[in-house]
Amino acid sequence: MPFGLCNAPVTFQRCMISIFSDFIEEMVEVFMDDFSVYGSSFSSCLSNLSKVLARCEESNLVLNWEKCHFMVTEGIFLGHKISEKGIEVDRAKVKVMMQLQPPRTVKDVRSFLGYAGFYRRFIKDFSKLSRPLTRLLCKETEFIFDADCLKAFHMIKEALVSAPIVQAPNWSYPFEIMCDASDYAVGTVLGQRIDKKLHVIHYASRTLDEAQGRYATTKKKMLVVVFAIEKFRSYLVDHKVTIYTDHAALRHIYAKKDTKPRLLKWILLMQEYDLEIVDKKGIENGVADHLSRMRIDSPAPVNDSMPEEQLMSIGSLTQHMTQHGHSSSSLECITRVRQWSQVTINHPGTQT
Repeated sequence: MPFGLCNAPVTFQRCMISIFSDFIEEMVEVFMDDFSVYGSSFSSCLSNLSKVLARCEESNLVLNWEKCHFMVTEGIFLGHKISEKGIEVDRAKVKVMMQLQPPRTVKDVRSFLGYAGFYRRFIKDFSKLSRPLTRLLCKETEFIFDADCLKAFHMIKEALVSAPIVQAPNWSYPFEIMCDASDYAVGTVLGQRIDKKLHVIHYASRTLDEAQGRYATTKKKMLVVVFAIEKFRSYLVDHKVTIYTDHAALRHIYAKKDTKPRLLKWILLMQEYDLEIVDKKGIENGVADHLSRMRIDSPAPVNDSMPEEQLMSIGSLTQHMTQHGHSSSSLECITRVRQWSQVTINHPGTQT
C-alpha cells in the first residue's frame, strides 16, 4: 500500500484489527502501527507476548526492534503515560510547555492552544480557561494580549502540571454523566462508580455561541446532555447510562406534548441510548457545575521517544526462569524474542 493516499490510514487500521481481532481488548490494543501487549502478571504478559509475536510471524508483520520495549510497568503510548494507576499526561511534553513564553502573534496562540488541547480531556473546563485566548483567533480581531489572556495562559499551564489521572473504562459497570450549563458555557464529566467511588474517565466542555447563550433554561440543559452523549458516544452505546442534572424538568422531557422541533430532534437522539436522568442539586453536582461556571520561547524540542528500559538481559532472564521452573510457553516467548531481535538487527532497514 503506497504512502500518501487519503484512505491509507483507514485501510491500514482495518488490516491491523483484522490480524489481531481475537486479541483486542483481551491482551493487546492496536492503533495504526502502534500496539501494546499487556497482562495482569509477569507470566501472563510473557504468554500474551508470545501469542502476539507468533501472530506477527504468521501475518508477515515486521517490527522495528529499536522502537520496541518489553516487560515495562509503565510507558508512553500515543502521547500518554500508561500505568497501573491509569492514564496520565506525558510529563516530558508538559515540561517543555512550562518553558514557553506568552504568545506574541496569532500563530503563537493557535500553536499553544493546539498543543495544550491535545490533553484537554485531563483539564476541567478547558474551553472556559482558554476563552480569552480563543477570542484572539476570531477574524478581524485586533491582537491585544491583555491581562486576561496572560492569566488564561498561565492557568492552562498550571492545569497541565496538576492534571489528574483518569481511568480507562471498565465495560462491566454502567456509566455516569454529570452535566451543567451556564449562560456562556457547558460542562460535562464522564465517569463510573466502582465500590461507591467515582472514577473519572473524561472531562469535556465547550463555550456557547451568541444564539445558544439566549436559549431558555430547559433548552440549554438539554443542549449539554446532547453535547455529552455525542462527545462520549463510543463509550455509551449499548451501556446503561445515568445522567445527573440540576434541572428537574428534564426527567419529564419525554412526556412533553408541545415539544418544539429542535427539542424533538434532541429527544429522538437521546432515545438511541439507555438513559436514566436523575435530578441533582447544583451544589451536589459540583464537578460539572464548576466546569460550566468557571470564568476564565524555549527552543528545546519535544522528545517523543520513550526512554530505554534496561530491566534485564534476555539471556539472564532465560536462565532465571529455567531455575525457577517457569512454564515452557514463557521460555518459548523469550527464545522467540531473541531470534526475532537477531533477524531484525541483521535487517535494520526493515520496519513496520
